[in-house]
Amino acid sequence: MMMDLNLVNVTYIIFDGHVEVDKYRYLYFVILFTAYILILCTNSTIVCLIVIHRNLHEPMYIFIAALLVNSILFSTNIYPKLLIDFLSEKQIISYSGCLFQWFAYYSLASSEFLLLTVMAYDRYVSICKPLQYPTIMRQTNIRFFLTAAWLLPACQTAVPVGLSADAKLCNYYFKGIICSSTVYKLHCGSSRVLLVYGLVVSVNVIILPVFFILLTYTRIIIICYRSCREVRTKAAQTCLPHLLVLLNFSCLCAYDVLLVRLDTNFSKTVNLIMTLQIILYHPLFNPIIYGLKMKEIYKQLKRLFCLLKMV
Repeated sequence: MMMDLNLVNVTYIIFDGHVEVDKYRYLYFVILFTAYILILCTNSTIVCLIVIHRNLHEPMYIFIAALLVNSILFSTNIYPKLLIDFLSEKQIISYSGCLFQWFAYYSLASSEFLLLTVMAYDRYVSICKPLQYPTIMRQTNIRFFLTAAWLLPACQTAVPVGLSADAKLCNYYFKGIICSSTVYKLHCGSSRVLLVYGLVVSVNVIILPVFFILLTYTRIIIICYRSCREVRTKAAQTCLPHLLVLLNFSCLCAYDVLLVRLDTNFSKTVNLIMTLQIILYHPLFNPIIYGLKMKEIYKQLKRLFCLLKMV
C-alpha cells in the first residue's frame, strides 16, 4: 500500500495482529495505559532512590539502575505507538518507523541480557574474589561495561535494519502488533545472509551471555556451599533476584526469537497474548523483584512510603 504524504511517497505497513480491536479498543487502551504508567513510576522510583542515596552507589545497584532504565526505554519504544493504534481506525506505521521500532526493540532486549551478564560477573567477583573486587569494579570498568552493554547490541542490530531499508516489499500486512524481525516476511525474497547474520547476533547477545550467567552462578553456588551460613545468605539475597529476572526474560524471548521465526501458523489470539506478556511482565517484574528482594533498596522504599504517609 502506497500513500502520498506531502508529495513524498511513504510506504505504510498495516498491523494485522490485533484481535477485535474495534470491539475492545477502550479496554485494551485502559489496561496498557495503566501498565505503562506503572512501569514508568515503579522503575523510575527505584532508579531515583539509587541515585539519591549514597549507600546505594555501589556497582551492584548501579547495574540495577541501568537495567531499570533499559526497561523504561524498552517500554517507551512500544507503548505510545500501541496506545495510539488502539484508538485509531487503522493500525498502520510507516516502513521507516517500523524499522526504527524493530531496531530499538532488539537492541534494548539484547542490552538486557548483557546487563544481566555484567551483574552476574559483579556478583561472582564480590562473592568469590572479594579482595580483588575494588580493583576489578572500578568506576572506569563500570562505565566500560555499561557502554558496551548498550552500544554493542545497537551496532549489531543496525546492520540488518540498514540492509532492510532498501529491500523491496511484496506484502504490507504485518502479522503482529509491534515491529520485530518478522519484517523479513514482508520482503519479496528471503535473504540467507540476513538469516545467518541474525543467528550469529542471537548467539553473541543471547546464548553466550545466558551460558556465561549460568556458569557464573553455578560457580557461586559451589563456593557458597563450601562457605559459612552468612555468605550463603548474602549470596541468596543478591543472586536470587538476578536469576528470577533472567529466567522470566529468557522464557519470553524464546518465543519471539525461536518460535516466531518458524513457519507455524499460530492464531492471532495466541500471538497477541504472547506479545503482551513480553511487553507487560518483564518491565513490571523487574522493579518488583529488585524492590522486594534487594534488602537495601527495600529499606529505602519503606522509608519513602512512610514519608508519603506522613505527608
